[in-house]
Amino acid sequence: MWGEGTPERVLIALDIDGTVILEDESMSPGVVDAVAHAVAAGHEVMLSTGRSWDATKPILRRLDIAPDFVVCANGAAILRRVDAATHEYALHHTESFDAHEVLTLLREHLPDAHYMVELPDGHRLYTDYVDDWNLGKADRVPFEELAAKPVSRVVVISPENTDGDFLDLVQRIGLNEVSYAVGWTAWLDIAPQGVDKGTALEMVRTELGFDPAHVLVIGDGRNDIGMFEWAVRNGGRAIAMGQSPEEVRAAANGSTDPVHEGGVAAALRAL
Repeated sequence: MWGEGTPERVLIALDIDGTVILEDESMSPGVVDAVAHAVAAGHEVMLSTGRSWDATKPILRRLDIAPDFVVCANGAAILRRVDAATHEYALHHTESFDAHEVLTLLREHLPDAHYMVELPDGHRLYTDYVDDWNLGKADRVPFEELAAKPVSRVVVISPENTDGDFLDLVQRIGLNEVSYAVGWTAWLDIAPQGVDKGTALEMVRTELGFDPAHVLVIGDGRNDIGMFEWAVRNGGRAIAMGQSPEEVRAAANGSTDPVHEGGVAAALRAL
């Protein structure tokens, strides 16, 4: 994959939704065994996701891994393992921004949307229930309270809109003071300006001491473009899942099978 032999150790960062798991939350075929094989070979396998930490922990358990770091909230939160025996994690780094202006602007155009914010400590506030959200440790609040404190990210779901509608809206209103991505289930995810999975993974790579070129990232969505560009720019590999949109595939330098056909397993077996 890297030319003359695979590096002794590779930092492998996997997206979750549409990469490791299918839309019904079942695991992609072969992914558990492939991850176990990669770990046994000495590689560092971690998750880099738009999910909150609470929604990420169960996937770590299902994959049976306990990496040193986990990237959540599309790069706005980095968790670090603090106890190898209990697999306990603590917040290592977080980014935040004042979301008042962004939320006000979005509500003008999407008055019926469902909104959620994640605070730097991982706590979440939401306006309306959404099946896709794990709200076990979240509070329902009036819209006006969402931006009472700086947030790590804003998530917007408008059931009647498509991902194309979201992209058009972003262009029309000019979300230029924040970073944004449209998720695979057509929701808008907004992070602090200049923050994405790639910026977080660069911090992780530096902490762990991996060569910049000894990196493999795999994902399927527009929120993976940042980490794809980061990996490619530094000589690493970025692999797009087979069902990825064209702009996601264009940011990668490799591709694999769709998630329902075991794309991650195929990519990891090629190491």
